[in-house]
Amino acid sequence: MAPDGGRRFVILSWPQRDFSVTKAELVSILAKTAGGSRASADRAFAAFVTSVRESLRQGLPVTISGFGTFVVARRATRNGRHPRNGTAITIPGARVPKFRASRALKIAVR
Repeated sequence: MAPDGGRRFVILSWPQRDFSVTKAELVSILAKTAGGSRASADRAFAAFVTSVRESLRQGLPVTISGFGTFVVARRATRNGRHPRNGTAITIPGARVPKFRASRALKIAVR
């Protein structure tokens, strides 16, 4: 979490410098880059996130050519310890989202 308490994520290879941005800042950047309004950029970003979320909820991978693939993976049931009292517990298996970067993205980051 960022020092200001907002959720932040990193935009890679942005012109002039790398930096992290909030969702509101990203929407502003998208609007400026695409030449549209903030409202339309916000709707487009929200539609993208919703589409990815719903596809993953259905177990379908989402591939963005040149960027990567969002997939759903299974996490197996495992044994663990309760953090407060140290007793053994069973942690149930779960479906978790994962991201696999494309070859092009990996090369761009190097």
